[in-house]
Amino acid sequence: MSKLYPFEVHTPYRLFYSDMIEAVTITLIDGEIGVYADHSFFTAPVCAGILKIKDKKGRWNHAFTTEGFLEVKAHKTVLLVDAAEWPHEIDYGRALEAKKHAQEQIASGTFRFEIGAAQTTLRRAEFRLKVHALKEKA
Repeated sequence: MSKLYPFEVHTPYRLFYSDMIEAVTITLIDGEIGVYADHSFFTAPVCAGILKIKDKKGRWNHAFTTEGFLEVKAHKTVLLVDAAEWPHEIDYGRALEAKKHAQEQIASGTFRFEIGAAQTTLRRAEFRLKVHALKEKA
């Protein structure tokens, strides 16, 4: 078993996760990173995507998170995001509708800012659908 360290995920609305873990993987703006105990310290922006947490029992847990910041410090690692959802918390119908709507906006968008916002919505919806699918496998 690997060395454990404290990890927290905060949103503006709740403390999403707080426990001792073995590892976490998340997507930064320049690629995916894995953080284990005694990792070098840093702060970096994260992209919307799938958060993978290896808990103290060695099991991998998955969640959807939006954009935010990851801070690796000496005494704990903290992820600050706008939203975080476990697979069972994701509204599949809503995510499917958001994906459809975003695709329509991209197809009919004429302004760059409209297309950019729709692409962000589309990415978030696709990741929510992927995380929701993980619920079916568990």
